[in-house]
Amino acid sequence: MNSFADLSLNPPLLKALAELQYTEMTPVQAASLPAILEKRDVLAQAKTGSGKTAAFALGLLSSLDVSVSKVQGLVLCPTRELADQVSREIRRLAAFIPNVKVLTLCGGVPRRTHINSLSHEPHLAVGTPGRILDLINKKALPVQALQMLVLDEADRMLDMGFAEAIEEIITHLPTQRQTLLFSATMPDPIRQFSRQFQRESLDVTIRSDHDEVMIEQTFYEMQPQDKLDALTSLLLQFQPESVVVFCNTRQEVRDVHEGLVEQGFSALALHGELEQREREEMLVRFANRSCNVLIATDVAARGLDIKELPMVINFDIATDADTHLHRIGRTGRAGSRGIALTLVAPRDAMRARAIAEQHNMTLHWSKLPRVSHSASVTAAPFMTIAVDAGRQDKLRPGDLLGALTGTAGLPGEAVGKIDVFPTRSYVAIARDWHEKAIKRLREGTIKGRKFRVRNIR
Repeated sequence: MNSFADLSLNPPLLKALAELQYTEMTPVQAASLPAILEKRDVLAQAKTGSGKTAAFALGLLSSLDVSVSKVQGLVLCPTRELADQVSREIRRLAAFIPNVKVLTLCGGVPRRTHINSLSHEPHLAVGTPGRILDLINKKALPVQALQMLVLDEADRMLDMGFAEAIEEIITHLPTQRQTLLFSATMPDPIRQFSRQFQRESLDVTIRSDHDEVMIEQTFYEMQPQDKLDALTSLLLQFQPESVVVFCNTRQEVRDVHEGLVEQGFSALALHGELEQREREEMLVRFANRSCNVLIATDVAARGLDIKELPMVINFDIATDADTHLHRIGRTGRAGSRGIALTLVAPRDAMRARAIAEQHNMTLHWSKLPRVSHSASVTAAPFMTIAVDAGRQDKLRPGDLLGALTGTAGLPGEAVGKIDVFPTRSYVAIARDWHEKAIKRLREGTIKGRKFRVRNIR
């Protein structure tokens, strides 16, 4: 089966899939969805961007009884960003199922806010293990009616030290449940988790050999003190619309960011010391093309919702082969060709060879390009406007688009990606129209109401 129409999905889900232009299943969906819909446990290995979120989201929504106001499904994710991304995908697929309540429960938000939201139980909860366990222990999140548990990016949750929290969460869940486990890699601890918590699970492994051909990898060797100049040369040579630069430490992220900003690049630094709102707005700006370069550690970059990322640069080579594969797997998706560049200090050459050996690949080494003196930094095509209103104010993307193209007088092509969160919304505006959009929105109304409008820099 290759088409979603071949599955026994209900009409509202088929309608949502059609609206999203999801017709053909990805390999992981085709291999796992029939078993998920038959309520079997599934252990699936597939890289980021393979379509696994839609696979388990369809499973959750297919078995949902909206008339029962109980938590029926729980998704555990390693980071808030990934949890937000998963929640958005579930809501998009549930668009034609009335009254589905999906709640995102993660750290960084006051516990009292979540407890208040849980006074009316959601049908589905998505969150990080620490906050989910905290709410269960405080009797705020009832899980007695749970039918399905999903562990998303299980390898990363174990890497981040969540194993004990996950095990404790599972002790509170009904034993008669369906458990789905998705992981980009399948080390022994994941297999042990499966044997401990799943029953006769279907083992799905999606080989990424074909996808790797879509990623052009190049390695450059240089002294550590030359890496920032090398990064600048590569950015000027390739002029990527969007690129994620991976560093191994927070301090390296800060140093690289400072160096690029001094040279005029539109760059953002993503690390664990940011306030949650700063982090959220940074990810929105990168995803909507208001910034060209995002510098991040591996942990900080989890859950990036970037559908088309043309390039990844490893400023520091990854600490292990699986992490390297996960990094470069963010580009070259959905049939698009991607570029992955890796800067290697002489002391790290052995690590590069180990990556090549483990993944049975030949390393392509190259000299740094000579950049023309006339080469200049390209500005990001959009800028971001924030509106202090969101889903809780019944605001929808169409309301913002209407206000901008109607009373504000912007052409449709001047409005980019629109993200609506519970209490805030973000709109990407073409750079040339940005000042006019801000002025008109502040002077006018959105859906007949006045909201605070601000610029995000």
